[in-house]
Amino acid sequence: MLKVYNSLGRELQEFKPLHEGFVGVYVCGPTVYGHSHLGHAKSYISFDVVVRYLRHRFPDCRVRYVQNITDVGHLLEDVGEDRVLKKARETGLQPMEVVEEFTRSYFEDMDALNVQRPDISPRASGHVPEQIKLVRTLLDRGHAYEVDGSVYFDVSSFPEYGRLSGRSAQDVTEAVRVEEREEKRRPADFAIWKRAEPAHIMRWSSPWGEGFPGWHAECSAMSMKYLGETVDIHGGGLDNIFPHHEDEVAQSEAATGRPFARYWLHNGMVTVNGQKMSKSLGNYITIKDAFSGDSPLGKPVRPMVLRYFILTSHYRSPMDISVEALDAAEKGLERIETTVARVRRMTGGAGQGDVPDEVAALVEDTRTKFLAEMDNDFNTAGALGVLSTFTREANRLLDEQPDMPQAALQAMDALYDELGGQVLGIVTAETAQGASAGIEAGLIEAMLDVREELRKAKQFELADRIRDRLGELGVEVKDGPDGAAWQWK
Repeated sequence: MLKVYNSLGRELQEFKPLHEGFVGVYVCGPTVYGHSHLGHAKSYISFDVVVRYLRHRFPDCRVRYVQNITDVGHLLEDVGEDRVLKKARETGLQPMEVVEEFTRSYFEDMDALNVQRPDISPRASGHVPEQIKLVRTLLDRGHAYEVDGSVYFDVSSFPEYGRLSGRSAQDVTEAVRVEEREEKRRPADFAIWKRAEPAHIMRWSSPWGEGFPGWHAECSAMSMKYLGETVDIHGGGLDNIFPHHEDEVAQSEAATGRPFARYWLHNGMVTVNGQKMSKSLGNYITIKDAFSGDSPLGKPVRPMVLRYFILTSHYRSPMDISVEALDAAEKGLERIETTVARVRRMTGGAGQGDVPDEVAALVEDTRTKFLAEMDNDFNTAGALGVLSTFTREANRLLDEQPDMPQAALQAMDALYDELGGQVLGIVTAETAQGASAGIEAGLIEAMLDVREELRKAKQFELADRIRDRLGELGVEVKDGPDGAAWQWK
């Protein structure tokens, strides 16, 4: 029985799809005005595994995964400026140039992390008619009011406001800008349609004049278009619970009279060396910078190592990134990769044979324990522990039985593909190559250790020869106060 922690109610609940044979999942996607960062990696890898496991757990269900692209309407709270427009102004680009560049960048990063593409990736700018329809419905039902071309949701008309987050309308009073307070009836009321000022490039015609949709209205309209008025699972970051998700609930349920989402899942935030990731602190890390090594982490991070590392923590837990933690994750992944490569090298020999009882029991016990961990609110950390135990036992059996029957090897490989591949996404057709990459990295580190010893012994000519030889092989070595670092050229 699959149990999930529902933020709506703050408890573990058995997951049951609303409609037989169908599961609808909506996750708030990125606002595309910059390269994706490690917080995005945490969120979208986490929900990738949620969707993968739902498909594995309910093979007879059609799981439709919708993740939007926010390309308009997401305003900076401090100045009220659209994030995409701000980037366009700073770079001299058209807003849609910004959107195209960073949408491509986002999917490049997700592909590298083996995050499966959503079934539908709707853009907010492509669904303005649906958002206008939602606004009109709310006006007709007395849940919204128009002021000089802007339309606001009347929070006082929805008594259950705050049910999801546990916060009240009063919590937003101090965060609202003065000019918005003067225009709105109450500080907590939020915009579902905004009038476009003369300099605002992204604008659409509406019954209330030219304007653009409110950020909160976008997700409600797109979710209901593709998944119906009630979605099974709605997910996003912990920082989205209030006000974004709270506002989604209010406007959606006020418009339809039905529950908007049955299960709310929220992933924890990311810190770097114990501090909140922030540009002002100098520890803001984009996914691309993590891959290249041009980040406070100081060295390149292999995409699958980053994926493995994220899965070592529960999706609801905060995640602290450090060099030491990533090194530990790399070793854990390499143990699995090396074993998968070993099994695959041995598979394909002559003779099928039977699966020994010991191997059959190990495979079945591993699957049972793995599913039990995943059934407990998608506990990937526990599931990885089960897979690591299987890896250790598999190596023991392969050491003891070098002539392992082909059927047994195929059973091991199939289990890795099922649990490590289909569900966790860390075992792929290229896993053997990943193991080689890990071995190469280890050899480079070993050579740098030898070079450091030579430098300490003042044998600088030999140390330089190691550096130069590594350079010829495509490895750039940089000496610093904390020792040598390397990256691929």
